[in-house]
Amino acid sequence: MKKTLTGLLIAAIVTLPALAALEAGIAAPKFEARASLAGKAFDYSLGDALEAGPVVVYFYPSAYTSGCNIQAHEFAVNMDKFTAAGASVIGVSLDSIERLNDFSADPEYCADKLAVASDASGEIARSFDLTVRDAREGAKDSRGVALNHGFAERTTFVVTPDGAIAETIGGLSPMENVQKSLESVQRLE
Repeated sequence: MKKTLTGLLIAAIVTLPALAALEAGIAAPKFEARASLAGKAFDYSLGDALEAGPVVVYFYPSAYTSGCNIQAHEFAVNMDKFTAAGASVIGVSLDSIERLNDFSADPEYCADKLAVASDASGEIARSFDLTVRDAREGAKDSRGVALNHGFAERTTFVVTPDGAIAETIGGLSPMENVQKSLESVQRLE
Protein backbone atom coordinates (compact mmCIF):
# COMPACT_ATOMS: atom_id res chain seq x y z
CA MET A 1 0.00 0.00 0.00
CA LYS A 2 2.80 2.42 0.95
CA LYS A 3 4.64 1.65 -2.29
CA THR A 4 1.43 2.23 -4.25
CA LEU A 5 0.86 5.60 -2.56
CA THR A 6 4.44 6.66 -3.29
CA GLY A 7 3.95 5.62 -6.92
CA LEU A 8 0.71 7.60 -7.15
CA LEU A 9 2.38 10.68 -5.63
CA ILE A 10 5.20 10.48 -8.14
CA ALA A 11 2.77 9.88 -11.00
CA ALA A 12 0.80 12.98 -9.97
CA ILE A 13 3.99 15.06 -9.90
CA VAL A 14 5.13 13.65 -13.22
CA THR A 15 1.88 14.24 -15.15
CA LEU A 16 1.15 17.81 -14.14
CA PRO A 17 0.53 19.86 -17.29
CA ALA A 18 2.60 22.85 -18.26
CA LEU A 19 1.11 25.92 -16.57
CA ALA A 20 3.20 28.67 -18.10
CA ALA A 21 6.18 28.22 -20.32
CA LEU A 22 8.04 30.18 -22.95
CA GLU A 23 6.14 30.05 -26.22
CA ALA A 24 7.13 29.59 -29.84
CA GLY A 25 8.97 32.56 -31.33
CA ILE A 26 10.65 33.59 -28.09
CA ALA A 27 14.43 33.27 -27.73
CA ALA A 28 15.39 30.25 -25.65
CA PRO A 29 17.54 31.08 -22.63
CA LYS A 30 21.09 29.95 -23.31
CA PHE A 31 22.35 27.80 -20.47
CA GLU A 32 25.35 25.81 -19.41
CA ALA A 33 25.19 22.86 -17.05
CA ARG A 34 26.91 19.69 -15.94
CA ALA A 35 25.45 16.86 -17.95
CA SER A 36 25.99 13.15 -18.34
CA LEU A 37 26.09 10.77 -21.28
CA ALA A 38 26.85 7.07 -20.91
CA GLY A 39 27.66 7.61 -17.24
CA LYS A 40 30.28 10.27 -17.87
CA ALA A 41 29.85 13.87 -16.76
CA PHE A 42 30.67 16.73 -19.12
CA ASP A 43 30.02 20.45 -19.51
CA TYR A 44 26.99 21.16 -21.70
CA SER A 45 26.25 24.45 -23.47
CA LEU A 46 22.99 25.04 -25.33
CA GLY A 47 24.70 27.74 -27.39
CA ASP A 48 27.38 25.31 -28.55
CA ALA A 49 24.82 22.58 -29.30
CA LEU A 50 22.76 24.98 -31.46
CA GLU A 51 25.77 25.52 -33.70
CA ALA A 52 25.27 21.93 -34.90
CA GLY A 53 21.50 22.17 -35.46
CA PRO A 54 18.15 22.23 -33.66
CA VAL A 55 18.04 21.10 -30.05
CA VAL A 56 15.22 19.41 -28.18
CA VAL A 57 15.43 20.62 -24.57
CA TYR A 58 13.12 18.52 -22.48
CA PHE A 59 12.49 19.13 -18.81
CA TYR A 60 11.32 16.23 -16.67
CA PRO A 61 10.59 15.84 -12.94
CA SER A 62 13.12 13.19 -11.89
CA ALA A 63 15.25 10.33 -13.09
CA TYR A 64 14.01 6.92 -12.03
CA THR A 65 10.33 7.82 -11.79
CA SER A 66 7.64 6.13 -13.85
CA GLY A 67 6.88 8.76 -16.51
CA CYS A 68 10.48 9.94 -16.73
CA ASN A 69 11.70 6.37 -17.20
CA ILE A 70 9.28 5.94 -20.11
CA GLN A 71 10.22 9.28 -21.67
CA ALA A 72 13.98 8.69 -21.42
CA HIS A 73 13.57 5.23 -22.93
CA GLU A 74 11.48 6.62 -25.82
CA PHE A 75 14.02 9.36 -26.54
CA ALA A 76 16.84 6.77 -26.45
CA VAL A 77 15.15 4.32 -28.85
CA ASN A 78 14.32 7.20 -31.22
CA MET A 79 17.69 8.96 -30.99
CA ASP A 80 18.70 7.83 -34.50
CA LYS A 81 15.57 9.52 -35.89
CA PHE A 82 16.37 12.77 -34.07
CA THR A 83 19.94 12.62 -35.36
CA ALA A 84 18.71 11.92 -38.91
CA ALA A 85 16.60 15.08 -38.64
CA GLY A 86 19.76 17.00 -37.67
CA ALA A 87 18.69 17.52 -34.05
CA SER A 88 20.24 16.76 -30.68
CA VAL A 89 18.38 16.14 -27.44
CA ILE A 90 19.18 17.18 -23.87
CA GLY A 91 17.07 16.21 -20.88
CA VAL A 92 17.09 18.59 -17.89
CA SER A 93 16.00 17.83 -14.33
CA LEU A 94 16.80 18.89 -10.78
CA ASP A 95 18.60 15.59 -10.19
CA SER A 96 22.23 15.66 -9.04
CA ILE A 97 24.89 14.84 -11.59
CA GLU A 98 25.64 11.65 -9.65
CA ARG A 99 22.04 10.40 -10.15
CA LEU A 100 22.22 11.42 -13.79
CA ASN A 101 25.47 9.52 -14.31
CA ASP A 102 23.60 6.36 -13.29
CA PHE A 103 20.48 7.24 -15.29
CA SER A 104 22.35 8.13 -18.49
CA ALA A 105 24.12 4.77 -18.48
CA ASP A 106 21.10 2.67 -17.47
CA PRO A 107 20.31 0.30 -20.38
CA GLU A 108 16.59 0.44 -19.55
CA TYR A 109 16.31 4.22 -19.85
CA CYS A 110 18.91 6.55 -21.41
CA ALA A 111 20.90 3.54 -22.61
CA ASP A 112 24.13 5.49 -23.27
CA LYS A 113 22.29 7.41 -26.03
CA LEU A 114 20.57 10.28 -24.23
CA ALA A 115 22.37 13.16 -22.52
CA VAL A 116 20.80 14.54 -19.34
CA ALA A 117 21.74 17.75 -17.54
CA SER A 118 21.61 18.69 -13.85
CA ASP A 119 19.68 21.82 -12.89
CA ALA A 120 19.91 21.20 -9.14
CA SER A 121 18.84 24.76 -8.24
CA GLY A 122 15.97 24.87 -10.74
CA GLU A 123 17.41 28.05 -12.25
CA ILE A 124 17.40 26.71 -15.82
CA ALA A 125 13.80 25.47 -15.55
CA ARG A 126 12.67 28.80 -14.14
CA SER A 127 14.43 30.66 -16.98
CA PHE A 128 12.09 28.78 -19.35
CA ASP A 129 9.14 29.94 -17.17
CA LEU A 130 8.51 26.44 -15.82
CA THR A 131 7.08 25.67 -12.43
CA VAL A 132 9.51 24.08 -9.99
CA ARG A 133 8.00 22.23 -7.07
CA ASP A 134 9.77 21.51 -3.79
CA ALA A 135 10.86 18.02 -2.82
CA ARG A 136 8.14 15.92 -1.19
CA GLU A 137 9.01 14.36 2.13
CA GLY A 138 9.11 10.57 1.88
CA ALA A 139 9.03 10.44 -1.94
CA LYS A 140 11.10 7.65 -3.46
CA ASP A 141 12.09 6.79 -6.97
CA SER A 142 11.35 3.53 -8.80
CA ARG A 143 14.45 1.98 -7.20
CA GLY A 144 13.30 2.90 -3.69
CA VAL A 145 15.88 5.70 -3.33
CA ALA A 146 14.72 8.86 -1.55
CA LEU A 147 14.01 11.86 -3.78
CA ASN A 148 15.44 14.87 -1.99
CA HIS A 149 15.29 17.39 -4.82
CA GLY A 150 12.64 19.55 -6.44
CA PHE A 151 10.74 18.75 -9.61
CA ALA A 152 10.38 20.72 -12.84
CA GLU A 153 7.21 20.27 -14.85
CA ARG A 154 7.41 18.02 -17.90
CA THR A 155 7.74 20.38 -20.86
CA THR A 156 9.75 20.15 -24.05
CA PHE A 157 11.12 22.99 -26.16
CA VAL A 158 12.26 22.55 -29.74
CA VAL A 159 14.89 25.23 -30.33
CA THR A 160 16.05 26.25 -33.80
CA PRO A 161 19.74 26.90 -34.57
CA ASP A 162 19.13 30.66 -34.36
CA GLY A 163 18.02 30.19 -30.73
CA ALA A 164 14.28 30.68 -31.19
CA ILE A 165 11.74 28.31 -29.70
CA ALA A 166 9.97 26.58 -32.59
CA GLU A 167 7.53 24.68 -30.41
CA THR A 168 6.62 24.23 -26.75
CA ILE A 169 5.23 20.81 -25.89
CA GLY A 170 3.51 20.13 -22.57
CA GLY A 171 0.49 18.42 -21.04
CA LEU A 172 1.08 15.15 -22.92
CA SER A 173 2.00 11.66 -21.85
CA PRO A 174 5.76 10.91 -21.91
CA MET A 175 5.43 8.85 -25.11
CA GLU A 176 3.29 11.47 -26.86
CA ASN A 177 5.78 14.15 -25.80
CA VAL A 178 8.64 12.31 -27.52
CA GLN A 179 6.59 11.63 -30.66
CA LYS A 180 5.48 15.26 -30.96
CA SER A 181 9.10 16.41 -30.41
CA LEU A 182 10.28 14.13 -33.21
CA GLU A 183 7.55 15.38 -35.56
CA SER A 184 8.54 18.96 -34.75
CA VAL A 185 12.23 18.52 -35.61
CA GLN A 186 11.33 16.57 -38.75
CA ARG A 187 9.24 19.55 -39.91
CA LEU A 188 12.30 21.78 -39.43
CA GLU A 189 14.39 19.73 -41.89
